[in-house]
Amino acid sequence: MNTIVREASVDDLKTIVAFQTLMAKETEDLMLDNDTLNKGVEAVLLDSGRAKYFIAETNGVPSGMLMITYEWSDWRNGWVWWIQSVFTDPGFRKQGIYRQLYNHIKSIVLSTESIKGIRLYVDKRNNSAQKVYETLGMNGNHYSTFEWMKES
Repeated sequence: MNTIVREASVDDLKTIVAFQTLMAKETEDLMLDNDTLNKGVEAVLLDSGRAKYFIAETNGVPSGMLMITYEWSDWRNGWVWWIQSVFTDPGFRKQGIYRQLYNHIKSIVLSTESIKGIRLYVDKRNNSAQKVYETLGMNGNHYSTFEWMKES
């Protein structure tokens, strides 16, 4: 199995939309509006100042993805990268795809002075994901996440 991780391009729009659609259904039993999703993914792909997608390809086939968003930390005088939209194609699960995506992101953070760390949030009920994150050296000891969203 040969897996590479790369930054996504506009050519990955359909793959990312498909992965996002599957992820929303699987994790939240939510059907996303396809037009809104297409526009949202395209906005990121055309402006990396909003966020960045990274794609894992295994033997030339998209096998997983994640998105990075940015938070400025005045305490650290630098950026914290938030991992979001983690998805591994069901046919590639249990093969270390997320580990490779994470290690790629971590290597960028380690080699970039202005990026100070990595964060992510996970559903409290998603025990398998939490175990994966812990094996990669992350911990959930410090924060709980709260949110409010407008109704669409």
